[in-house]
Amino acid sequence: MTNIIPQPGILQIAPYQGGASHLEGVSNVIKLSSNENPFGPSEAAKEAFRKAAYELHRYPSTDHAGLRAAIGEVLGLDPERIVCGVGSDEIISFLCQSYAGPGDEVIHTEHGFAMYRISALANGATPVEVRERERVTDVDAILAACNDKTRLVFIANPNNPTGTMVGEADLARLAANLPERALLVIDGAYADYVEGYDGGASLVEARDNVVMTRTFSKLYGLGGLRVGWGYGPEHVVDVLNRVRGPFNLSHAALVTAEAAVRDTDWAAKCRDDNTRMRAWLAEALAGYGVASDTSTGNFILARFADRAEAEACDVHLQSEGLIVRRVAGYNLPHCLRITVGDEPSCRRVAHAIGQFMGRAR
Repeated sequence: MTNIIPQPGILQIAPYQGGASHLEGVSNVIKLSSNENPFGPSEAAKEAFRKAAYELHRYPSTDHAGLRAAIGEVLGLDPERIVCGVGSDEIISFLCQSYAGPGDEVIHTEHGFAMYRISALANGATPVEVRERERVTDVDAILAACNDKTRLVFIANPNNPTGTMVGEADLARLAANLPERALLVIDGAYADYVEGYDGGASLVEARDNVVMTRTFSKLYGLGGLRVGWGYGPEHVVDVLNRVRGPFNLSHAALVTAEAAVRDTDWAAKCRDDNTRMRAWLAEALAGYGVASDTSTGNFILARFADRAEAEACDVHLQSEGLIVRRVAGYNLPHCLRITVGDEPSCRRVAHAIGQFMGRAR
């Protein structure tokens, strides 16, 4: 038996499981398991990526100045308070690495993103799971769970996989009542799908204990390049840049993301199409007796009678070449998360669920 052991907490981590992308023996599958933009990146982004091929021998920027300036210009933010990472996952990891360790606690909600718990454990901190109220973040329950060991509170808004969100007044109340040494982290991976919502940026600017994270993996269609960013107080961004690797993002990723964020017309089109098909899909499923909460992301959380029915429906969908996401790992065993695809994909998955429900009930 070896005496070489990892740091405390690491062996408690169950490795993250991404959405499936293929089915055995099925060639023409529709993947609706990973909340990807069905339309992909804009032409401007693809052109920037093509041009980057001529500079693969060059090291990338270490300060990400071009991308930070573009984000700041388009979204009206201070570029000096932006930090970029390999997806927003890396920003979450930086935050845990910098602010939470043995003896500290990291709060997340019962249906929150798996990486909050994973990143806390990886740094020796104790993850604390707080209940939600009917699949919605409960600010009062979070505040009740806080104590002098609390260092980070992670809130996904909109939340994945529930699709629900809380209002800005509730977030402000949460931030105002956190313990003195705690940071509120508003994970805005799906904020781009909510018209008129700044993802928490105004709260970041109003306080010194709030950080916002965002990603290019969803609305901008760059999941394969892994680009995310955070916006926070100067004192937090300074700390995160001290632990960030100098070349954490490739040149190709940086210039493609910059082109993507500047193409506001494409982003608006993708947002509008998602809003339209999300409403259609939710209504179609409701017509078959499958309930869902009003979603503010690019997915629907379909609720079934029990775990057995949800899993049987998933098996049926797979037989039809449709891949959705089981979410038992998010304490929702009776649910399936279904990405809002393009119109043909939405119609196909709705039809298949209708077929299943007609036989199941």
